[in-house]
Amino acid sequence: MSEFTNVTVVKKANIYFNGQVTSRTVIFTDGTKKTLGIMLPGEYEFGTADSEIMEIMSGELTVSLPGGTGWQEVRGGESFTVPANSKFKLRIKTITDYCCSFVK
Repeated sequence: MSEFTNVTVVKKANIYFNGQVTSRTVIFTDGTKKTLGIMLPGEYEFGTADSEIMEIMSGELTVSLPGGTGWQEVRGGESFTVPANSKFKLRIKTITDYCCSFVK
């Protein structure tokens, strides 16, 4: 899906790591949420309460997921799933555009 219709966008940005990672929250009519954001090159660790599906629109990164066996390469057009109540690490190689879907 290349665009979303009939949604609410939260104006206030989510800003992490001194502005190296930013996103905006999109709320759908059924109450589900996604974030659309940009990550600049660097290494980051995130925690999540909900399961997440990270869709990489463009860019290049590696991800270390809980229970995984090391770092996994991810490029634009690919995605990965993060389990609920966990932490995961990212190494962003190039400016990365992403869409994160939160799964309850």
